[in-house]
Amino acid sequence: DKLPVNARLYLQRIEQVTGVPIAMISTSPDRDHTIMMRHPYLAD
Repeated sequence: DKLPVNARLYLQRIEQVTGVPIAMISTSPDRDHTIMMRHPYLAD
């Protein structure tokens, strides 16, 4: 919900093409600007 709709759709497409779930993304070099999409250590 923190990302614009088109950004979420873009990330979903990357997941579809690569077959790899995206766990987190960064919107800046600063660690405080990291968005957790899902817990990186939990199985889907």
